[in-house]
Amino acid sequence: MKKFYLRNRYKAAAVGLAVLAAAGLSGCGTKNAPAKVQAASDGEAEENDGVRKVTVAFDQAYPPYDFVDDAGNADGYEIAVLRAIDEKLPQYEFAYVPTTNDDLLIGVESGKYDLGVKGVWWTKEREENYIFPEHYIGSSEIGITFRTEDADSVKDLESFADFSGNLVPIAPQNAMFVIVENYNKTHPDKQVTLTPADQFTLADAYQWVLEGRYDAYVTIKTSFEANVVSESGEYHQFADQLTYATYEAIPTWALFNKNNQELADAYDSVWEQLQSEGVLEELSQKYFGYSLFEKIPEGYVKGDDL
Repeated sequence: MKKFYLRNRYKAAAVGLAVLAAAGLSGCGTKNAPAKVQAASDGEAEENDGVRKVTVAFDQAYPPYDFVDDAGNADGYEIAVLRAIDEKLPQYEFAYVPTTNDDLLIGVESGKYDLGVKGVWWTKEREENYIFPEHYIGSSEIGITFRTEDADSVKDLESFADFSGNLVPIAPQNAMFVIVENYNKTHPDKQVTLTPADQFTLADAYQWVLEGRYDAYVTIKTSFEANVVSESGEYHQFADQLTYATYEAIPTWALFNKNNQELADAYDSVWEQLQSEGVLEELSQKYFGYSLFEKIPEGYVKGDDL
């Protein structure tokens, strides 16, 4: 099948909100109604009048990827993509179950859920336990947070290497460690000093950068937006003192139970149609305000990043 790769890995992400196309993303049919959440089932497939009910688990607290809105509906970018896919698959009816990160992974693997979404990255270990479809659902932008006062010198990882900055340590089991490690392998003349950390998460990393203890912190863009950009963010009062620069985007995936290859194939076939119609880009702009696809490396193949 055709793959979706954009040509320029360093192209700036488009900013602004796109208006959803009425024909493709709105309407009054049953599948276009608000994505109501339901209680988890025992994983037994239900079929009525030839329509199979598919149980979709999603992270209930991971906006803008996935969340439950104030009206109790499943919402978020990944939910919207799955709703658009479901609309084109009359043989399936998707039902959405909000849950936790751990329950989602265990539930999809065990068959409690047919598929799950939570901004998942591909790893070799996960591929042993789940079906990854051919096409990713979106991406997660990875970059560095640094002091705004250094913005004239620091623009990206390459310039940060020239700056000889002190990077917040990263746990080796953290995917961020592998990303910086891979960067160093491909930039032998512009190395970033990578120091292993004992902890997987570092709650004080933003504070350490502000204090000058370290010069930059590798994190995902949504974390920076939630903690610094958002008015309710813990570090919003320092929004004028911290700056974020994207390095690249890592694809995110829907996870399917190992017994659901047919469902995963159906997902892939509709994904291509939605991509060609521009639906994925429109949803990306709607929920994030920028393209999730522009900074995925050209020619990306699963396993290149992690």
